[in-house]
Amino acid sequence: MSTEATPSTPSPAATERPRRITALAGINALEGAALAAGGLYLLVMGVLGRPESPQQAETVGITLIALGAIPLIAARGLMLLRSWSRGPALITQIMALPVAWTLLRSQGGLIPAGIVLAAVAVTGLVLVLNPATTRILGLRRGAGADPEA
Repeated sequence: MSTEATPSTPSPAATERPRRITALAGINALEGAALAAGGLYLLVMGVLGRPESPQQAETVGITLIALGAIPLIAARGLMLLRSWSRGPALITQIMALPVAWTLLRSQGGLIPAGIVLAAVAVTGLVLVLNPATTRILGLRRGAGADPEA
């Protein structure tokens, strides 16, 4: 075992992370948690409940849990300022827009859910496509970008 003390100060990446990245990671974590919770609910109801098609409920539940992992992994990458995390974060926001549109065109209590999801997705898109986010994550613009710049 090592006798070296662990420093109590946070890592430089944690102290230098801009708020926009933290907000984007939070949005992705929220969406991932919502997908995973919805999938877990469907999975449990498919096993314990009496749905019309238990097999379909279980399949959709497992699919939602797997899809929830994508934004959760992206949120973790964003918190660590990893450049690869921008792609999954962007895809998550783009995929949320048709879902929000479908909820907005429905009836009753789903319309407010669609409004919230649309607002969250658009906010996430603004944050992930912001040039400052690209710069913070260390991504270059275009194929001919000068690596010295």
